[in-house]
Amino acid sequence: MPRVHIILTAVLIYGLSAAAGSAQTYPSKPIHIIVPTSPGGITDTLARALAQRLTESLGQQVFVEDKPGGAGHLGMEYVAKAFPDGYTLVVAADASFVVNQHLYSNLSYDPINDFAPVSGLGVSPQALVIHPSLPPNTFAELLEYAKTRPRVLNYGTFGIGTSGHLNIVAIENETDTRFSPVHYRGAAPAITDLLGGHIQMMIVAIGLLRQNIEAGKLNALAIGSAERLPAYPNLPALAETLPGFQAGSWYGLAAPKGTPPVIVEKLSAQTQAIFGDPMFRDRYLAPAATFSIASSPQAFAERIAHDSARWGKVIRAAGIKVN
Repeated sequence: MPRVHIILTAVLIYGLSAAAGSAQTYPSKPIHIIVPTSPGGITDTLARALAQRLTESLGQQVFVEDKPGGAGHLGMEYVAKAFPDGYTLVVAADASFVVNQHLYSNLSYDPINDFAPVSGLGVSPQALVIHPSLPPNTFAELLEYAKTRPRVLNYGTFGIGTSGHLNIVAIENETDTRFSPVHYRGAAPAITDLLGGHIQMMIVAIGLLRQNIEAGKLNALAIGSAERLPAYPNLPALAETLPGFQAGSWYGLAAPKGTPPVIVEKLSAQTQAIFGDPMFRDRYLAPAATFSIASSPQAFAERIAHDSARWGKVIRAAGIKVN
């Protein structure tokens, strides 16, 4: 082995040994949570709420840094390449962990092999909504309406490969219907056009639509949760028409691969305790109709593997590709 390789290997082994040795006293300095999206969304809100509580429980300042760009790639790549000592973490949505590897041929990180899952955080069920000018009043009626009008109904998405896109594609696959996507840069402009009647339908986090639904400006047909929500007792679940079908976005916490297990377990335990606090859930989750999925590292890893397989199949069947 060339001398330079020997030196680099020794440095790496020494660094990892030092990280493992310091795990027992972790944390001994500030922690940085990277959010690979812009400020203000659910991902950023959950990260900041978690950081505040971790600061209190760990006795070290936990900072949140937004690193948007490249559909989340920049922030994910930054954490993937960070030293695995538990001081650089990422809070990201499901797309970064289970979808992007199937959409992008030149992805700069491996969501399965470059990260150590810590814990799920929350899941936001999505509502299927239509403009009130459309005649269907139920999800089943919409499917029948669409089957006689293939590709006539336009639906808005917040980007190719986003949950608002893929969940409609999954519905198409299971119901033999066909709609026409209109892709936007984010949910806000899509909702604006839906309210204006420029598109006819979309599927998006119900927390973003509640006021418009209650005001009668949009007609909600179904919710993507496993069962009806207490806040919307009259809104059927999609699964009532398509058994087992769920639609939503989830968010999770991860560290770089190689982070000492004792640190991963400590962060996971702290996160589960925080998201298990009813006061925390009422303040940070309930307003956005988000529900805790805080879990062990193993359970979060299983969620990632399961959803990656699911969406990979949907994406390949539909021939969706960004580059």
